[in-house]
Order: sequence, then structure tokens, then C-alpha cells
Amino acid sequence: MLKELDLSLKIEKEIFKGIYPDLSGHLAELQRHCREKGIAQLILFEGMSASGKGTLINRLIQPLDPRGFKVFTIKPPNEEEALRPYLWRYWIKIPSAGRMAVLDRSWYQRLWVEKVEQKLSPHLIHQTVLEINSFEKQLRDAGIVLIKFWLQIDKKEQRKRFKILESHPQTRWRITSQDWQRNKDYNRYLKAAEEMLQDTDTGYAPWHIIEAVDERWATVKIIQKTVSVWENVLESQKSPVEKSNPAPKTKTVIPKTEKKKEETGSSLLSRADLSLKLEKKEYQDTLSRYQKELREVEYDLYRKRIPMVIVFEGWDAAGKGGNIRRLTYELDPRGYEVVPVAAPTEQEKARPYLWRFWIRMPKAGHITIFDRSWYGRVMVERVEGFCSEEEWNRAYREIREMEQQLISFGTIVLKFWLHISKEEQLKRFKAREDNPLKQWKITREDWRNREKWPLYRDAVEEMLLRTSTTYAPWTVVEAEDKYYARVKVLKTVIDSTRNIL
Repeated sequence: MLKELDLSLKIEKEIFKGIYPDLSGHLAELQRHCREKGIAQLILFEGMSASGKGTLINRLIQPLDPRGFKVFTIKPPNEEEALRPYLWRYWIKIPSAGRMAVLDRSWYQRLWVEKVEQKLSPHLIHQTVLEINSFEKQLRDAGIVLIKFWLQIDKKEQRKRFKILESHPQTRWRITSQDWQRNKDYNRYLKAAEEMLQDTDTGYAPWHIIEAVDERWATVKIIQKTVSVWENVLESQKSPVEKSNPAPKTKTVIPKTEKKKEETGSSLLSRADLSLKLEKKEYQDTLSRYQKELREVEYDLYRKRIPMVIVFEGWDAAGKGGNIRRLTYELDPRGYEVVPVAAPTEQEKARPYLWRFWIRMPKAGHITIFDRSWYGRVMVERVEGFCSEEEWNRAYREIREMEQQLISFGTIVLKFWLHISKEEQLKRFKAREDNPLKQWKITREDWRNREKWPLYRDAVEEMLLRTSTTYAPWTVVEAEDKYYARVKVLKTVIDSTRNIL
């Protein structure tokens, strides 16, 4: 692919002067339209050392409104970034609706530079390819316009540019012994780049190869390609859907199958034995012992730099808060964080659905506990019509992929569904209403959601079925008896962690 490029292509200066003003003016106009339509854009530049990434990024952004974009220079991960999953530091750079991010180097460094220099294993490279392709598909599905440029120069041109940079005192510092070694090993980097391009050139995120020996040629080609992509996106948006408000006009209709499932006993929830309970004395003795043991587990996780994610989902009034309090009772508060998940903010709705969860993932050695989670999309948002059927159906795959990436990084992922009967929920609702100290816990929305119990139950059943994987299975917790539920959660966390430690 790269060896066959005609790197002699160029544009004469006078011709460039005639092309660039109109082309750059049109680019600026399209930026304004994209901002008005709430279209987020992500443009990344990769290429051989000295291929002109900085210069060509500058050429691209010069005509644009600087209030609408941010340029990121990607360097080797710092200590904070190294303690998190590989793609975490790119998730946090995703632009909001109407804005643009430009990356000087990107998540592709692992697939060619690090692959050559650090001699990464074929398994890690394969896993990274899967994660990147998944990541880019999620960006596309979320409406992010992704443009990927590869800037190509040959070994001779690279050496020539190194010498020019070294000859000037102001730029001499930019060329290191490592750069000269890369020029010496040019063919190895070229081979790795070829393989990377082949593995990640997809229909939803294609690569655009730029012959970068002649700056004017490269400038025109980059802007023309950007203009073409933006024009196509805007054309497809001529009948715009408000991306900032995901609530569709029509609501999803879910068949009412609860009765059949209860009768046959074929569902995951109906198999839960809600009669399970613990006596108070046994509960108190066991709880105290498990809480102290869990504190030791926390210390082990920190020493071994293993992150943990714990997800709590369940029926309203099923006891999520109580379980979390008992879970964290003896933990060192410096080592964990509890994240309560509510309706997304405007900032969160302006980005891909999983963004707000990615940015809260724990670094290595720490624990993050989610009180409700990313599963809201396939439950509340599905039932209440806050997202389209296509969006919640797509979310099953996106969630599995995210959890797989967490596991690949070494994260322990534990997911609990706290299950109670409809009758027990009613009992707890009334108890809250009768208790002045707990009345704040019960809202009109809780009663309204209860009326949709069959719809929610079907959504929960499908969620458990489609997202309980070998690497991140669900644990259904029989929560009719609060003592039993709390002890089961603690025991599951300890056992699951000890098996790994």
C-alpha cells in the first residue's frame, strides 16, 4: 500500500495560491454548519517521523474558528494514564457536539511504533486492533465524524528533513538519536504501519493516505478530503434529528411476557429463591468478618495494582444503597469511589453514551462502585423511550466491548442485580412513605415506574441474558431479605477477588 504511493506528486506555488483561498473559505463555512448542527468531529494525524504532522495540522486549522476546536499532542502515557485501560486517555478527549478535536498522533502508536520498539506480543497487538476497531465503531454510531490521515514520506526524504532540522539551532533539539535509529530501521516501521493500516481500515473509519513530500499537495489533499467528508455528513443531516435530545416521539413497545415467564420458571429472575434469609445474629457475625476481610482485599488490590469495578443495579427499593454502605464500611476511603448515576447532563448527552462512564473508571489499584450504571440504556431509557430501539439494541454490543476492554487491562468487573418481588417493593415503598426520615427516598417517579413492572422485567431479563458473559457475568442477588443480600454481595466480591489474587 505505502510502497506503491507516488511521492513525487506536487502542486506548483501559483496553482496553490489559486486553490487554497476558496478551499479554506469553504472549510470554514462547513465548520460553522457542523457546529450549528451539533456534529462532533475528531481528526487524527499519524505518519512517519518528520512527515509534517504539525505543519499540516496548522494548515488545516488556520481557516477555522479557534473557539470550535482543540489540538492534542499525544505523548507516551504519563503515570496516571498508564494506570488505566489503554483507550481511557482518548475517551476523555472526545469532543462534545458541535466541537472538533485534532490529534497529533493517536491510539495507533501501539500498533506500529510501540510494536517495533517494545516488541509487543502478537496477542496484545491483536487485542489492541479489536479494541480500536470497536472504539471507532462506537464513535461512528454515536455520531462522531472521525477522519484518519496517514502522512507518508520515504526513508530518503525523512533523512533529508532530519538534517535540515539539525542544521538550525532553533530546531536542533527536535532530532534525537532515537529519530536517527528510526530512520535506520525505516523498513521495520513501514512494515508495521502497513499491517496497522490493513487491520484498521474499515468502512466506518477508513484511512486517508496523504503523499506528504510536497507540503502544498498534502495541504490541498487533506482539506479536500475534510471538505468532502463534512459535506457528506451535512447532506445526510438535511432532515436533522436533535442529537442533544435523545428522546424520540414514539415509545418502544415491549411484549408483556411476564406471566408466561413466571408460570414456566424459565427466566433468570424467576429462578431466584427469594425465601433465602439470615438470622440477625448470624448476619452480624458474618458481616463483620467479611468487612474486615474485604479491607485486606482492598490492600491486596492496591499492592498488586489491580483495578476493580463493581456495578449495582436492581429494582427501586431493592437495597442498593444499603449494600454499598456495608460494602464500603471498613474500606480505606482513599482507595475507592462511589459513583451515583443519574440522568445524563447536557455535557454528557453531547458525547457518546459510554463517555460518562469511561471517564470515571478506576486507575490501577483502586475500586469504583457504580450505583446504577451504563445498563440504564437497556432498561430505563429503553422502557421510557429516552433512546431509539436501534440505540438500545446497539448498546448490548457496546457494553460487552467496554467490559471486555476493562478485563483485558486487568480490571475485575463484578455486576450485581438486586432482585425483590413486586409485593416486597410495595411493602418497602409504603414503609418509606410512613417514615419521615425516609420519605425523600420515594418519589412520584418510583410509583410510575412500578406501574411498568412487566416492561421493566422483560428489559432486565434481556439485559441479563445478553450481557452476562464469561468474563463479566451477572450475579443475581436474592434481596427480599436485606441481611442475606448484603452478606451474599460481600462474599461474592471477596471470593471473586481471591480467585484472581
